[in-house]
Amino acid sequence: MLANLLGPEIKEMVELRDWATVKEILEEWPAPDIAHLILLCEEKYRIILFRLLKKDLAAEVFSELDTEDQEFLLKKMTSEQIKQILVELSPDDRTSFFEELPDEALHKMMNLLPNEQRRETLKLLGYPENSVGRLMTPDYIVVRPHWTIEKALEHIRLYGQDAETIDMIYVVDDNWRLIDDIPIRRFILTKGDKTVSFLMDENFISVSVDADQEEAVKIMEKYRLLALPVLSKDRILLGIVTSDDIIEVMAEETTEDFHKAAAINPLEMKYTSASFWDLYKKRVGWLILLFVTYFFSSQILVYFEESLQKIIALSFFIPVILGSAGNVATQASTLVIRALSMGELTIGKWLSVVRKELFTALLLGSTLAMGLYLRTALIHDIELASISHFQLAIVLGLSMFIIIIWANIVGSVLPIILTKFKLDPAVISSPLLSTLNDATGLILYFSIAKYFLGI
Repeated sequence: MLANLLGPEIKEMVELRDWATVKEILEEWPAPDIAHLILLCEEKYRIILFRLLKKDLAAEVFSELDTEDQEFLLKKMTSEQIKQILVELSPDDRTSFFEELPDEALHKMMNLLPNEQRRETLKLLGYPENSVGRLMTPDYIVVRPHWTIEKALEHIRLYGQDAETIDMIYVVDDNWRLIDDIPIRRFILTKGDKTVSFLMDENFISVSVDADQEEAVKIMEKYRLLALPVLSKDRILLGIVTSDDIIEVMAEETTEDFHKAAAINPLEMKYTSASFWDLYKKRVGWLILLFVTYFFSSQILVYFEESLQKIIALSFFIPVILGSAGNVATQASTLVIRALSMGELTIGKWLSVVRKELFTALLLGSTLAMGLYLRTALIHDIELASISHFQLAIVLGLSMFIIIIWANIVGSVLPIILTKFKLDPAVISSPLLSTLNDATGLILYFSIAKYFLGI
């Protein structure tokens, strides 16, 4: 990135207050690099750098910043300066910023907007949270089927500057219903006297305005789209979702999934801005729940205390067996959760999942069981009084084999069951799997030991 390569030189110019040179350099930089440079500088210089930018470039840079950094800059600006930035923002970026604001700040910012943009923003904010409506922009190019290609291109040249993208041109009827979407390339390569209908095949991909944003992500990934039209229930074209918006959603979803997988409630702010109290609140709930559930495992150990006292060696291998089972279950669970989230797997296919994971578990269980059996049978580093190393190896190998199969089946089926009951498997699977594997694994382990060793 330019900010990493040239950042030190720019920062030196900033400290020398050589604003004219800095301004000249920044005008040649892409918005993401300018945003990164601003964050690299001391806080007292950030607003100065931002004020050096032209209005349109400042709006682009502003949209590249996180909400907290945006709010920091706004606090240093006058109402007129804030208004200029808000007006220059694209509708979707403006909506994204506004939906993070508290009510009082939102009301204040909304009053700075001209009437038309205020109505536009209120309309977008009126859609459900996390819906495609909150993500879309109403800035797109439409043409009519009876227009000539020459007229359509003239229209694109006239209004394309204000559109979010001109990669795709949308064809609508008199009621603004979407008829088709056509790549700009086809307009350019077609003779000017042909009509737009000549290019149409009426075959397009769209998404409902009320759909979840994740659905838009899946559609655009599947069909590799740069822009996706957003329709009402009556098939009226309301806006488009572009690839840059989808990348932001994917980044947010990935962060959220990481937090969920670690049993942490997602942070609403950057980690560097979070206080120790914020981190405590986000983590303590799940930790208490997991702490309570681990008592089940301890109670099982208490129940089999007599067996443990007879053959202490059994306790040495509990971490190995339960740890392996936990790893296997986590692998299976992660694969199934990913398949469910990507739409590759449906609840109705649960039987095929069980079948596939059963055969996988047989191979995994055999491999790990053989390793544990050979280690115990051949390496006599444990003192045994009442049983032979061969007997212990049989019990350990068989326990590993059975527990691995069980853990793999549970890990693959549990996300499907949770999805069936409208629960988020990404949140619940990890702590629930941990409890189930530990409790059932211990029961299976000691039951096998009691049966084969007569303890």
